[in-house]
Amino acid sequence: MAKLNVGFIGCGGIARAHFPHLSKLPNAKMLGFCDVDLDRAQRAADEFSGKAFQTPAEMLDSIKLDAIWVCLPPFAHGAAELACVEHGVPFMVEKPINRSLQQARRIADAVAEKGLLTAVAYMNRYRKGVQLAKAMFDEDPPVLAMGGWIGGPPRPDPNVSISMWWIQKDKSGGQFIEQVTHTADLLRYLCGEPMQVSAFAAQGFNRDIPGYTIEDAIVVSIKMANGGVATMHSCCASGAHGGVTLSVFAPKHAAEFTGWGHDATLYTAGSKAGPKKVEGEGDIFEIEDKAFLKAVEKQDQSLVKSDYFDGLKTLQLTLAVDRAISTARIVKIGI
Repeated sequence: MAKLNVGFIGCGGIARAHFPHLSKLPNAKMLGFCDVDLDRAQRAADEFSGKAFQTPAEMLDSIKLDAIWVCLPPFAHGAAELACVEHGVPFMVEKPINRSLQQARRIADAVAEKGLLTAVAYMNRYRKGVQLAKAMFDEDPPVLAMGGWIGGPPRPDPNVSISMWWIQKDKSGGQFIEQVTHTADLLRYLCGEPMQVSAFAAQGFNRDIPGYTIEDAIVVSIKMANGGVATMHSCCASGAHGGVTLSVFAPKHAAEFTGWGHDATLYTAGSKAGPKKVEGEGDIFEIEDKAFLKAVEKQDQSLVKSDYFDGLKTLQLTLAVDRAISTARIVKIGI
């Protein structure tokens, strides 16, 4: 089996969620490792017998790559994706795809002009429970959805970069944009496109956290294009209890997802068998990575469940929530 040479732009925590799986795949050779922290790139290169670089352009000019994983924090996107487009290398970008809608649109235009194969790492779309729910709701449009993420106050650690930028509004965009984007994406995937949003935020409950500028909690109301409605929430100020949830209700079907793994319970009206339970896959990063590599091998964009343009629509929803909070107005959504 011919191996695909793969590279990474960003070698931090989320990249290391992909490393173990890709290193074991027979059709992948982990060759390039790029990071603004050259020492971090070098450690990854040493671990997997690759080469280290400090800039995307340097890496792409130096070695031939067949696919790239872009694993950067929200504020750091832009140059990496445009370098991939310039060199014609398919890329998977971790969520959220950007902090700026304007910049993400420029990248999308460049991708379209090049006709480049892309993927966005909304891994929950690949889960069996999600796929079964999508089949139900494609035939039975949802009327109501509710979901979000609730967690405790963040504890920044100078030795862990994500814990430092995640709590800064200008870096991460806040919990809703950086984390609840997964739930926002599943809302779109299962229920269709949102038309407008209104939102409110709570602040001032998380105290004495150096550098903390994000919201403590957010509630969102959404009007969907199919006529249904949804509510979403985020909270990082609940120290006693929390979790990840999404519930979707349609006239004949319902689905509930819980936990990071999105364990699913699927309901059908009148079913004598009762609800169907589907446990979330623990190896979801491997499933997602294999799908992207297969798409690259076959040059078949349809094998990817979220491309860059789909990721742009999810970014648009989460940024609309941000605008709704700052303006205290209903925000209409439209690319």
